[in-house]
Amino acid sequence: MKKQKSYAGASPALFLVPTPIGNLDDMTPRAVETLKGVERIFAEDTRVTKVLLSHFNITTPMQSYHAFNEETQVDKIIELLNSGKSVALVSDAGLPGISDPGYYAARRALDAGFAVIALPGPNAAVTALVASGLPCERFYFYGFLSSRKTQKRKELTWLSFFEDTLVFYEAPHRLTETVGLIYEILGDREIVIARELSKVHEEYIRGKAGEILSELEGVKGEIVIIVKGADQSPVQDLLNQKSIAEHYEHYLKLGLSPMEAVKAVAKDRGVAKNEIYKHVR
Repeated sequence: MKKQKSYAGASPALFLVPTPIGNLDDMTPRAVETLKGVERIFAEDTRVTKVLLSHFNITTPMQSYHAFNEETQVDKIIELLNSGKSVALVSDAGLPGISDPGYYAARRALDAGFAVIALPGPNAAVTALVASGLPCERFYFYGFLSSRKTQKRKELTWLSFFEDTLVFYEAPHRLTETVGLIYEILGDREIVIARELSKVHEEYIRGKAGEILSELEGVKGEIVIIVKGADQSPVQDLLNQKSIAEHYEHYLKLGLSPMEAVKAVAKDRGVAKNEIYKHVR
């Protein structure tokens, strides 16, 4: 067990600094001062961060830190911390580590005995959620669904039983396909498409999954999808209304492989997989 008192002799430390998701006015004074005060800034894309630093007159040296050089750059972060120098990590927009690089650096710094200090700030998922009009007290953030349709089906099938509000990120060119699969697998639920948050063209599209499908052609920008959770547990409906064999067939129709369908039925019913195989072979 380890305890961290972030502001009691925490130097040197790794600071995870959030950056605006579209509006530079959302950059906090604390974030600016932190970036000015550290010895080095590691940025997901130095070209993007250069614009931010220039706007706020931040002259701290900067290096790249992204998915393709993460291991090498983490070693450099640890070297700097070992030499007594604090560093900051930023992504292009939002909080480092949320669908962006950051976790590995935090883990390595903690394992090496250094403090990791996250500053609060902009986040597209939470911003979209609180403005969605859907329940916010419990939600499940999934990030990006798979770009492969077969895998995306499996992910949505698993998520279809969640009663919590679901939150996804999605690329514009996959939006229509993804909402179509949500409609097919999760049903005609309330859904909100939030795009270009905090920017001039910020837009929310609210409605049932089926009715907004026709509105998605040509939608551009950074996109968040918010989906209302299941009104009542579909699992309980399956248990009450279907035999084990029908339960199994239900999952096959949703795109799961026979083995995955058996696992899903066994989990739903709280029995061993062998019990399910007796009914489906």
